[in-house]
Amino acid sequence: MVATDKLFAGSIPALYERLLVPLIFESYARDLADRIARAEPQDLLETAAGTGVLTRAIASRLPERARIVATDLNQPMLDQAAAQQSRPDRVRWQQADALALPFEDRQFDVVACQFGVMFFPDKVRGYGEARRVLKPDGTFIFSVWDRITENEFADVVSEAVGTLFPQDPPLFMARTPHGYHNVESISEELTAAGFANFSIETLGHRSRAASPRDVAVAFCQGTPLRSEIEARDASRLEDATTAARDALARRFGDGPIEGRIRAHVISATA
Repeated sequence: MVATDKLFAGSIPALYERLLVPLIFESYARDLADRIARAEPQDLLETAAGTGVLTRAIASRLPERARIVATDLNQPMLDQAAAQQSRPDRVRWQQADALALPFEDRQFDVVACQFGVMFFPDKVRGYGEARRVLKPDGTFIFSVWDRITENEFADVVSEAVGTLFPQDPPLFMARTPHGYHNVESISEELTAAGFANFSIETLGHRSRAASPRDVAVAFCQGTPLRSEIEARDASRLEDATTAARDALARRFGDGPIEGRIRAHVISATA
C-alpha cells in the first residue's frame, strides 16, 4: 500500500457519498446492519466508517438506547458522514486510527467494519485492537471485497485507466480495495490476533448505475485512484474518466448499466 491509498480528502468524500455509496456499498450495508441488529448490541463501535452508509443502516435498526460510536482515520469523511445524519445526537463521530483505538478494554458488544480492513497496514494489529475493545463473547463483524475480476465495474475502470499510463498503470483498485480477498490469509490473521471462532461467507450482488459516466466519475474521481492519476499527470484526470466511461459503455451499454460485485463477510468471536 502507498500513502495515497488512505487519502480521502478534497472533493473525494462528496463524490464518494453521492456516487460510490449507492453503486457498491448500500446493498452490503443493509445486509451487515441486519446481521448486527440480530446480535442486539447495547454498545457498538464502527471503524473505517467512511461517509456513514453502514452507520446510518445500523442506526435505523437499533433501539434508541443503543450507543453507536463511528470512527474513521479521515476527518473529511466523518464530516461528510455527520452531514448526512438526520439525527445528530444518534451517533458519536470520532476520528480514530483502527490500529490504535482510543477506547478502554472491553467496551463494546460489537465492532463493525465495512470494507475498511483492506486499508489496515497491519491486519493482525487491527484485528487485535477490535478484540481488545470487545466485551467477553462480543462479535467483530466486517467485510472485504473479493478479487477485482469478480467486481466488474472496478475491473473495467482499472484496466481502462491503465491504458493511459502503460509504463506505470495506477493499481490502487487491485492493490488495496481488492487486494485482500484470500480467505486463508484472513483466517490466519484472525487466529494470530486471538480470534478462536469465525465464519466467512461470500456474497454476490448486482451493482447498478444510471450511466457509464456515473461509474467512471465514482471510481476515477471519488476514490484514491484520483490521487494516483493526478500524481502521474494532473491534467489527464478527465481523460482517464472518459477512457473509463468509454470502456464501460463498450462492455455494458450506453444507458443504465449493471455489473457483478462480490465480497466476503466475516464474523468473529474471541
